[in-house]
Amino acid sequence: MLAFKMTNDPIMEALISYVQNEFLTKKDFPEFDSGDSLTVYYQIREGEKVRTQFFKGTVIQIKGQGLSKTFTIRKMSGTVGVERIFPMNLPALEKIEVNKKGKVRRSRIYYFKNLRGKKARIKEV
Repeated sequence: MLAFKMTNDPIMEALISYVQNEFLTKKDFPEFDSGDSLTVYYQIREGEKVRTQFFKGTVIQIKGQGLSKTFTIRKMSGTVGVERIFPMNLPALEKIEVNKKGKVRRSRIYYFKNLRGKKARIKEV
């Protein structure tokens, strides 16, 4: 949708925020930050069947503002790291649960990808 800005023109920014406020529906999700452990429930459509799947992991980054905000979650599936980017205004999002509040110093914790074992733990608030 309108996930990027073309210019720093204040008229364009006002127009984008107007369109987002008027035409995009806002869902009520809990507040979370980088380093938090989340469970995201979302719908999967397979042909005519619809089922709910969840993705449980740690928030690596939050990008954007308003309704065009996206967040990236990383989980370990065996020995392989899996990342998924969720837009906040995704119609398939059902609910978000905050499992743990983590304490990190940075807003985008890319260094988390390189950590293994005990070093990959995040302090709980």
